Amino acid sequence: MTYCVALKLKAGLVLLSDTRTNAGVDNIARFGKMFTWTVPGDRAMAIMTAGNLAVTQAVIAQIQEAIDDPNHQGDTLLNVPTMSRAAALLGGLMQGQQNQWGPGLTGMNESSAATMILAGQRAGAEPRLFMIYSAGNYIEATEDTPFFQLGEFKYGKPIIDRVITSDSSIEDGVTACLVSMDSTLRSNLSVGMPLDVAVIPNGALEFSVRRRIEADDKNFHAFSDAWSAALREAFTKMREAPKWS
Repeated sequence: MTYCVALKLKAGLVLLSDTRTNAGVDNIARFGKMFTWTVPGDRAMAIMTAGNLAVTQAVIAQIQEAIDDPNHQGDTLLNVPTMSRAAALLGGLMQGQQNQWGPGLTGMNESSAATMILAGQRAGAEPRLFMIYSAGNYIEATEDTPFFQLGEFKYGKPIIDRVITSDSSIEDGVTACLVSMDSTLRSNLSVGMPLDVAVIPNGALEFSVRRRIEADDKNFHAFSDAWSAALREAFTKMREAPKWS
């Protein structure tokens, strides 16, 4: 399985994903689920993926092949004029892969379902965040719901719901995403280290953060321990709260 979370804040975009993929308890592997592209001064974009790995890898391969082909005719992520056109491009590629492989997988009682998050900003426009579904359709994050999640999101959703608004700072957004991931890592073995994190500050048109957090990262372990201690302290203080009966 997987867990990916992306925030659309007035201050910019924050993304975090794990790298664990499993097809049963004895078949666990690591695959990156975050992919990024930058044209300095013009755009910065990122995609995170979940679901059928063959489908998502094929879509990413098509995106990169179009970018790398000097004779390619038509839209690529690096020349589309708007983020919505980028979402439509990604949706079309997803739909094509589903049409090609979906019927055969269904006949073998296998799922071809896949979902992607597209985040980015173009020069002269605001940061935007989209969720693209298997059918190729998509929705966009709004000020009312400024985040999207993929995969095993139920363990990490409460902290995002409680603390994140579109006015949150980049720093608070990164902290909330890491807490959300830490909660998921502790509760679901199908989500695992290492983690990929990326930040696109509003107007920068580049990634201020694009790094991998490995399983032995001392700072992340200290962060996780601090969150656990804070939770225990908060739980203790609840003894002073009004009783439910």
